[in-house]
Amino acid sequence: MKNISFFCLTLNPEHEKLIEKLSYIPVGLGDKTFSSNCLTDKNETNISRKNPYYGEYTFHYWIWKNYLTKIKTPWVGFCQYRKFFLKKDINENKISFDLLRNSIIDEIEEDKMNFDCILGKKFSVQNFKFSKIIKHHLYDFLLNPKLFFNKNERSLMVHFDLFHGKGNLTAAINLLDEKNKKQFKNYMINETSFNPHNMFICRTKILKDYYDVIFPWLEKCENVFNFNNSNKYGLKRIYGFLAERFLSYWFTKNYKIKEQPIIGQDLSDYKDL
Repeated sequence: MKNISFFCLTLNPEHEKLIEKLSYIPVGLGDKTFSSNCLTDKNETNISRKNPYYGEYTFHYWIWKNYLTKIKTPWVGFCQYRKFFLKKDINENKISFDLLRNSIIDEIEEDKMNFDCILGKKFSVQNFKFSKIIKHHLYDFLLNPKLFFNKNERSLMVHFDLFHGKGNLTAAINLLDEKNKKQFKNYMINETSFNPHNMFICRTKILKDYYDVIFPWLEKCENVFNFNNSNKYGLKRIYGFLAERFLSYWFTKNYKIKEQPIIGQDLSDYKDL
């Protein structure tokens, strides 16, 4: 028996069997109909209607409210249909399904037992694409041109302001409890990289502690941001992006972390299997 319950989230019912072949638990999100073998965020206590804004976190909310006590393994993990945790980096241009299946983390092995949480390798926000900045953030460039010529000026806070609305992060941080407010703000100001994709593996016993902090905070944020139907992805899904940054901060602050590579590989590439 494996020592981890690993949930793989997808928007496509055609991915269900592929996810099962990976020895993961399929989770269906979005408006499409999934089989009875697939977990979903739509029954019992849920916020599935908020999926366009929360992303993966509508399922995490469902776990928090309905499923925590049903997880019997000592470890729990979350990935998505186009991103997976790897045991080690793969240097192949084309990944076969068999290679993917043999390369992903599907059990916590001895070398990881001394850690509390596994996150993806950090993503640096210092490597802005200059052309993208000029196209989408010309006004910010004119206000502070040194931001784009001096990498040391590019913090997580600056990056969030650029791509998810200036001042939105500060407004959200102000809704945290006093301890996390100060520490998370310092983290965003001083750090230049974070663990991306809202993916993590952790000891099951600490999952509730994370949920008990993140969801009350996001609910408070709703009173500030509401549900913006902007066609700008970075604004519409602000709750997911806030959670992504907070996840990196919270687990790093409270637990012993191990970083693993994440591969971008869409299961739709194997639709003929």
